[in-house]
Amino acid sequence: MAKANVGIPQGTRDFGPEVVRKRTYIFDTIKNVFELYGFQPLETPAMENLETLMGKYGEEGDKLIFKILNNGLDNPAKEKQAREEFEKILQGKNTKGITERALKYDLTIPFARYVAMNHGQLTFPFKRYQIQPVWRADRPQKGRYREFYQCDADVIGSNSLLNEVELADIYATVFKQLKIPVEIKINNRKILMALAELSAGTDKMMDITVAIDKLDKVGLEKVKDELVQRGLNPGAVSIVENYLSISGSNEEKISKAKELLGSSAIGKNGIDELETILNYQLTIHLPIAIGTPLTIDLTLARGLNYYTGVIFEVKSKDVQIGSIGGGGRYDDLTGLFGVPNIPGVGISFGVDRIYDVMEELDVFPEDVYTGTSVLFFNLGAEEGKIAFEVAQQLRAKNIPCEIYHEAGKFDKQFKYAEKKKIPFVIILGEEEIKKNTCKIKNISTGEQKEIPVSELSEFSFI
Repeated sequence: MAKANVGIPQGTRDFGPEVVRKRTYIFDTIKNVFELYGFQPLETPAMENLETLMGKYGEEGDKLIFKILNNGLDNPAKEKQAREEFEKILQGKNTKGITERALKYDLTIPFARYVAMNHGQLTFPFKRYQIQPVWRADRPQKGRYREFYQCDADVIGSNSLLNEVELADIYATVFKQLKIPVEIKINNRKILMALAELSAGTDKMMDITVAIDKLDKVGLEKVKDELVQRGLNPGAVSIVENYLSISGSNEEKISKAKELLGSSAIGKNGIDELETILNYQLTIHLPIAIGTPLTIDLTLARGLNYYTGVIFEVKSKDVQIGSIGGGGRYDDLTGLFGVPNIPGVGISFGVDRIYDVMEELDVFPEDVYTGTSVLFFNLGAEEGKIAFEVAQQLRAKNIPCEIYHEAGKFDKQFKYAEKKKIPFVIILGEEEIKKNTCKIKNISTGEQKEIPVSELSEFSFI
């Protein structure tokens, strides 16, 4: 029998017990903060109808959607039709003869679809959080995977900028608890709309934002080259260049943006919204006001079609890995599904990148590694039965414990406890059973004490 080629698809990963515990710590931290702000949990299917997803993420995003082949394509009677349909696929077209479904690219569009389907039963504003995997046919690299988890929080059914203030505070609170120093950047798509309006026309909005979104990766000159390739004349490119060169403090950026774009009504509206959020930060006693101030970044574009107002991006200050969070306002996302005029705003946490940052910074708490609190040594058949009985008493008190699987030497059982980072071992040998006591040893300190079995359930295994 030929040896199996064992492996997993590129851009995916297995997670062992220690990694799962660390990831769960991140999930729980984020979820607890979401709940603190009144968000409710939601889940949507792994796959959506292809028409639900296509055309929602811009030209670049649509290319990264994982499409799912229809069932029955191996039916000989349909072979000719399948070949014709595949030819359409090779030409860059979508055809229901080959694929009608796709893995979800993010959590926002499925959420909008959910709201459109259920808006008659929801209480608005509807605040939901969602923690699920998504899939992108991207080129795998450090911090970029084809299957990864997103943690989203969205408020839908409200125009209030208080939502943006609270979402920024959620970012600051979570990353403070995770001990990751971050920079929270904000901009406004209305400002970018004004830039398009005053340079090349609003029909060039997506061309400009898609190019600007690559600024950090390719640099200004290549962004200018791409703008030319996308049809902007030299005068329009010059205006975009002047815009991208704006720097200084938040106040200085606001002032320069007003000088350049103040003649545009939508641009003025976008700048006013940024000032409103910054004024909240400065005048209200919030964690963001004392720990993680917001930074205006006028080059921030978030190259997705559906953003219409304030946009966010979060980056680690100490680890070069790209953004670890992002989001923004989308004033008519449900309109894509026939239910118009329901505004919304949301943020997302990139858990896989957050995990990599925490590993590099070594900021996971020590107790995150611990699953089992107590290991009962196995000293023989009779001793093992009594150890099992006592272990059941501890489990009834919600103290995680296990019994070594077979009778063995002390050294072997100690090593097992050390490798699994089990902090305490309990010894119930012949002498202890006679006295109805047990020995408890703290692995890390080496301290050992003997106590009555009757007092064991009250012992503090910390």
